[in-house]
Parts: sequence; structure tokens; C-alpha cells
Amino acid sequence: MRIGIFTQWYEPEPGPAALSSVAARALVARGHEVHALTGFPNYPSGRLADGFHQRPRVRELRDGVNVLRVPLVTGHDQSSARRIVNYASFGLTAAVLGVPALPVLDAVWVNYSPITLALPMWVQQLLRGTPTVCDVADLWPDTMQVSGLDGASRLNGRAIRAVGAWCKAMYASSDLVTYISPGIGQVLATRGVPQARLRYLPKPADERIFHPGGVSLRATLGIDEHAVVLCYAGAMGAAQGLEALLEATALVNDPRLVVLLAGSGTQEEQLKWHAAQLGVPGVRFLGRLPQDAMTDFMATADVAYVSLADHPLSAVTMPSKTQATLASGRAILAAASGDLADLVRNGRLGFVARPGDAASIAAALKAAIAGGRGELARIGEVARARYVAEFSIEHTTDELEAILTEASTHPRDGVSRLRPAGVAR
Repeated sequence: MRIGIFTQWYEPEPGPAALSSVAARALVARGHEVHALTGFPNYPSGRLADGFHQRPRVRELRDGVNVLRVPLVTGHDQSSARRIVNYASFGLTAAVLGVPALPVLDAVWVNYSPITLALPMWVQQLLRGTPTVCDVADLWPDTMQVSGLDGASRLNGRAIRAVGAWCKAMYASSDLVTYISPGIGQVLATRGVPQARLRYLPKPADERIFHPGGVSLRATLGIDEHAVVLCYAGAMGAAQGLEALLEATALVNDPRLVVLLAGSGTQEEQLKWHAAQLGVPGVRFLGRLPQDAMTDFMATADVAYVSLADHPLSAVTMPSKTQATLASGRAILAAASGDLADLVRNGRLGFVARPGDAASIAAALKAAIAGGRGELARIGEVARARYVAEFSIEHTTDELEAILTEASTHPRDGVSRLRPAGVAR
């Protein structure tokens, strides 16, 4: 098949921003022709990545994928206004400059976040009638209200209803809608998406980075070989609820515990100040690490911390660091509820604590320390097996390939409303 992938973020942008490129490479490896429509890389710093210069259109062949980049207003800070401009600018240029430059496609997979991806999606449908799969990884407008962006939590009812209506239009005009966690699928069903068009499609990890192996950084960081190391890597914002981890570490007050925090975000400096006030010497802030350092960072961990702030949306959220931890063969300490907690608890993949509850997180930390490194390594083996069975690139590509084939060969009746008469598939 000739497949299109519409996504604002793509390699060399790191972390979850790179997951569309993981899927694209896997489809190319199976003999498909893949065209990715994306922007110029600026995540997570908000600055244009080294070596890139914005022009109306730039084509590149990256790992066999035909990548078409269109310009956008860069930015990824705490300002909701600037973030909206960033999202809207890509949606507009992708629709006006990107879609007309693409070849005829058999199916398009649209990364629905941000929802301004609707613009190129709808233009593609109107011009060429291309069957479309909408991939829902974050629920909108819900995700805006817990993002920590200035003013986002104060969205009024009219704005929320407008965004909700926009999302429903995206679902309605898609042949199939994929979702990354069971809870999101349930929410989509309550918001009017027919069960017959919903498909579960979890995210994999970037297996070039997250896999068993790597070289532990314990010696480099001066960490005792018997210490239990908990690692966290990722954003440090309101949605992660990391203050409770610092408070839990202070409650445990065990010299055998070392906590390594890698990443940055809107609350990084506040967290450093909070750790200093609590007087927790076992906590270290490593800053943002390059992607190629993450294999060794995960090799240093006995258990990895995955947390979400206590909010109704958190119950259906599956952070990408979950799959990264499982792929690396490490136990999880999940300070979360809902889907993530169920996965860890039912799969015996680690420890579960109540989100934002320092005492509950401290109890989980004590349990991890009591089990020791040997027991944590055993749990890590179980975690790796679960990854291979449900989240691996091989498994998720099987599912994605089947979904795209279904959409292209059996498009939903009614989507033809967006297709001009006489357009060949």
C-alpha cells in the first residue's frame, strides 16, 4: 500500500514525538510506501533543531520514509496562546502546502493530537477521497485542561463545547478510529463513536533505544552496586505530579534508595527547590539527556517511575514511558489510577501507588527496597515478556497494517460525503 502519516511531530524530535516515525519505519520494512507529512523539528525546546532551515516544502528520505516537511511557528512553552499558534500554523501549512504535494494514497493515518491535524485530514478527503484512520492518543479538550498551560484550566464552557464538536467531526469523518488504552476506547464510545469503528492500537517503544542491555551508569554516578535505583525520565510539569515522589522519598529516608530524575519542564526549578527544602540527598537531577543516552540510563534503573497527576483524565492515560520501561525490562512504580494501574497490578509488573499521595508512594518505595535488586530484576523479566506480547513494534505493526488495509479496502459508508464524485480510490 501507499500510506500517508499526518503528524506534527517526527524524528529527530525525541521521546513520544518520535513514535510516528517508529510506525513509519516498520511499515516500510514490510514493503509499504510511506509518506509522512510533518513539521520542522522544534520539540521539546521550542527552538528549530540544528541543521534545519524552514522553507515552504522540504523533502527528505529518512530510513526509507518519504518525509515532507512544511513550516510552522515554533514554540513549546507554558503559554497556551503560543502553543495554539504553533498547532494552528502547522495545521494550516500542512493543509495548504503539504497535502497538494503528496501522491495519491491508499490510506492515511492521522495522529489526532493536536486536533488541528483535522485541516490536512479534511483537505485530503475532499481533494482525493482518501480513506482515513484517526489515531487518538490524547483526549481533547480534556488534555488541554490538565496540561499546565497558562489559562488552559480556565477554558469556558463555550470553548470546551467548540473543541468537543471539532473532535466529534474528526471522528465522524474517519473510516476507523484507533485508541491507545482501554479507557480511551470507552470514552470515545460514550462520545458517539460507534463500536464498529473503534480499534485498539497501543503504542510501542522505540526499540532502537529501549531494550534490555546498555551499560549501567552506576560507576559514573558513584552509586553503590547494592543501592536500589529508581529512575524517572521525561517532562517535569503539572501533569506528572513529581512533588509527591520527592515527599515520599523524604518519608522513606533510606540510604539504600537513589532517585535519578532526567528531563526538564515548567516545574523543574520548583522541584529542585522542593527537594532542597526536604533535604533528600538520594535525589539527583540529571537534566535533559540525549536520546542515545537513554539505553544506559534505563540500564541503571532497578525500577522506573511512571506518574500522573490525580485527575479524571489520568485514569485513561497510558504514558509512552510505560512501554519504554517494559521494553527495557524494568519494573514499574506507577503512581496512577485506571488503565496504567490496572496494567501494572494485574500483570505483576511492579508496584502501584495512589497518584499524588506521598504516603502511598513511600509504601511502594519501601516494598521495592525490601524486595531487593534480585526480585526487581525478576519483575523486569516479566515486564519485558508483556511488552513483546502486547506492545512490541512487531505486534503493533501487525495491528496497524490490518487496520489500514481494512480502511483502504472497506471504507465506511457515509465517508463518501467528504469525497468528490468520481474520485478513484
